Amino acid sequence: MSFFDVLKISATGLSAQRIRINVISSNLANANTTRTEEGGPYKRKDIVFREILEGELAGGVKVEKVIEDEKPPVLKYEPGHPDANEEGYVAYPNINPIEEMVNMLEASRSYEANVTVLNTAKQLALKALEIGRA
Repeated sequence: MSFFDVLKISATGLSAQRIRINVISSNLANANTTRTEEGGPYKRKDIVFREILEGELAGGVKVEKVIEDEKPPVLKYEPGHPDANEEGYVAYPNINPIEEMVNMLEASRSYEANVTVLNTAKQLALKALEIGRA
């Protein structure tokens, strides 16, 4: 494993967590969307990660796919809403903002950990160069 492999692995982690944060922010933005182009309420999305293997060593992480949550929508009684059904119920997305915020914090911490790995690798390389000067 070379020095640059550390940078490459951390970069894959940064990229994967950035995509995860984008999906979470989309979920939060659409928490009250009752009408989509496909019809019906917005469906919560989640990320599936996959390990990247290079030989016998781990080479990072990759976003394999973005999946839709198949939980049923939450029905609220609002007879005056334009998207209410004949009984007066409106289908809202099955998004729990608290759960999304916890996922956002976890993704943010993972992103910060990858940045710390990058900075540590950079400091180690600089110290190695100082050894060569002496």
